[in-house]
Amino acid sequence: MVRKGYLERGKGSDGSGRGREPFVAVDWDFALDLAADAIHDVRARRGDSAVYGSSYGWSSAGRFHHAQSQIHRFLRLGGGYTDSVNDYSAGAGLVIVPHITGMQLYTACGEAPPARDIADHCKLILCFGGIGLKNNQVSPGGIGSHDAEHHLRTLKEAGVHFINVSAVRDDAAGFLEAEWLPCRPGSDVALMLGLAHTLLVNGLHDTDFLNRYCHGFDHVADYLLGKQDGVAKDANWAASLTTVPADKIRDLALRLSRERSIIGLSLSVQRGEHGEQTYWAGTTLAAMLGHFGLPGGGIVYGYGVFNSSFKERKRLTFSVGALPQGSNPVRDYIPVARLTDMLERPGDAFDYNGNRLTYPDIGLIYWAGGNPFHHHQDLNRLDRVWGKPETIIVHDMYWTATARRADIVFPVATPLERNDFAASTFDSWITPMHRIAAPLGDARTDYDVFSALADRLGYRDAFTEGRDEMQWVRRLYEMTASNAARADVTLPDFDTFWHGDPIDLRPQLPDLIATFEAFRADPLANPLKTPSGKLQLYSDAIADFQYEDCKGHAAWFDKTEWLGAKGRYPLHLISSQPPARLHSQLDHGDVSRGQKIRGREPVRMNPFDARERGIADGDVVRLFNDRGAALAGVRLSDSVMPGVVQLPTGAWFDPHDVEGRPLDVHGNPNALTRDVGTSRLAQGTTAHSCMCDVELFDQPLPDIGVHRLPRIIQKSDLIADSAHGAVAGTPVMGRPASANLPVGKSP
Repeated sequence: MVRKGYLERGKGSDGSGRGREPFVAVDWDFALDLAADAIHDVRARRGDSAVYGSSYGWSSAGRFHHAQSQIHRFLRLGGGYTDSVNDYSAGAGLVIVPHITGMQLYTACGEAPPARDIADHCKLILCFGGIGLKNNQVSPGGIGSHDAEHHLRTLKEAGVHFINVSAVRDDAAGFLEAEWLPCRPGSDVALMLGLAHTLLVNGLHDTDFLNRYCHGFDHVADYLLGKQDGVAKDANWAASLTTVPADKIRDLALRLSRERSIIGLSLSVQRGEHGEQTYWAGTTLAAMLGHFGLPGGGIVYGYGVFNSSFKERKRLTFSVGALPQGSNPVRDYIPVARLTDMLERPGDAFDYNGNRLTYPDIGLIYWAGGNPFHHHQDLNRLDRVWGKPETIIVHDMYWTATARRADIVFPVATPLERNDFAASTFDSWITPMHRIAAPLGDARTDYDVFSALADRLGYRDAFTEGRDEMQWVRRLYEMTASNAARADVTLPDFDTFWHGDPIDLRPQLPDLIATFEAFRADPLANPLKTPSGKLQLYSDAIADFQYEDCKGHAAWFDKTEWLGAKGRYPLHLISSQPPARLHSQLDHGDVSRGQKIRGREPVRMNPFDARERGIADGDVVRLFNDRGAALAGVRLSDSVMPGVVQLPTGAWFDPHDVEGRPLDVHGNPNALTRDVGTSRLAQGTTAHSCMCDVELFDQPLPDIGVHRLPRIIQKSDLIADSAHGAVAGTPVMGRPASANLPVGKSP
């Protein structure tokens, strides 16, 4: 498919037509030629850094048909591109955790204390941001061990007490009977510091651990006592910010000091303004308690995410084969959440993790395997600058909001139409993935599309290495088996694997030893990979960056948008993971659509806030702020604290122009969220720092069109201009026009 304006005028077309103009069905050769010409042209005129290549990787659990690997390999072999670093899930944590612990965040996530140690030794788990069971059901490489609920029930039966610090009661599974500690969104750091101050002034902190295993606690102590700014971070101070009573804070500090405990930090708590501080303050609190590295104690980052917690065996002790991506000749990159800033302000300098970088001037965006018009913040702002690049190319299986905003759309095969094998770094299974049907109509795999483009651009042999799909699948599996053998793990030969059942490797893997146990046993023999070899409660490196929004130690910073500020909007919007889908995937499916209210995404709000606004359960409401507005269907619940509304992510973005302003009629919270970096350190997403208001929508409900095909022009409907002739009009092949989802089966 090619956008009509782009087909007629090429790179000189008005990019504001993206998402608004119809598409024209063309044949594969024409579309491939058009895309190859655009890529070659922008590289020749503007340099390789003018290409931005992106993927969010969730389009396949397979090792070969991993869209992120495919697009990076293709673009790197072609000369390079502007890349992105980190992710939307943990943008702040991915940067701050290595500074504190010397470990990569997701490595630490996967080596949390094993369930058996928690059951035997731990008495209390303090969960900041909850411990969502649904987050254990997904992983980028698939899941074979669906055992999180079993382990959590085991911990409950063993007498472990859970405290859920969250604005939402059911952020912890009901069977845990977790104690709910309602806390203003964005104030977790204040609570952590209030607990830390109570420990300090009562002599309940573990001075031996702090002296032997930590660097810089003296700076932290001075800050807690108010020696730096004249403000003691005591329980009363914390109570004024969090709304958690001061007596409860003091009592909780005493409980934590008396019992073996775990400080659990969800990924959600670092997706807000100054999100780095939640992980730093949480680590500081855990260090003061002294349970780091003891069986069943310490800290867990991203508790439960990616099915990474509660394990009994180590993760895979060897590397799983992956499509080689090669090195990127272009050195330009951005933190992934700064996409809109890059498009809006090319040439501007910005700070990131001690580096001074410059936003490149992007002429072409190539996106395969992702939906930024779901997961990026302030989508109306992104929509405005999305028209700036000359060309946008998208691979997709469905007509997502992003595919609708492309110039060239390549329809690609679904996982059910490809051969591959799945394996996850957070799991212990390797699974053959047999396609159950050939690609529908004219669809092709990402690999086939990139191979054809590489052929036109002169590097097909380098890209394919002479292998087809099954030859690559075999090659990557054999790489995996070879790596496994060096780790004393035995895998069958490929043919046996391919014709057999999924393989559970847990019997061949060693017992899990929690991340910090070796460090605790002998910090000199097992130092952390930090400048001091210890936990960096104070970072000289970060202090030397001299960022006013990120000190050299954990600290409280006032927020621009939160319930503690005197702003125009009275309700704090939480955009959590949805219960009926993964991100925006399959939003068009029966399960996702079945939980919507009059076609809109459900928003939960406290009955008190609803009564004040004359809103009843089942009503359609308008959520709004200065950035945008969205319609949603109301579910009243006292599981959401007053002053908070909860609208899950993932409803396909469907903005309508209403009196000159965009209104997302479907319920995507990112129509309202704020697109500002966490700080100059990490530049992560701040989706959870968002204020809004809600009002009853009493007008006729607008039609939701995003689950239907866009307008597609056939040959008889278009007289192409003389530059392109009548080639632009090949009929759509594949699904019937009545199908509400497919990209179509011609490009």
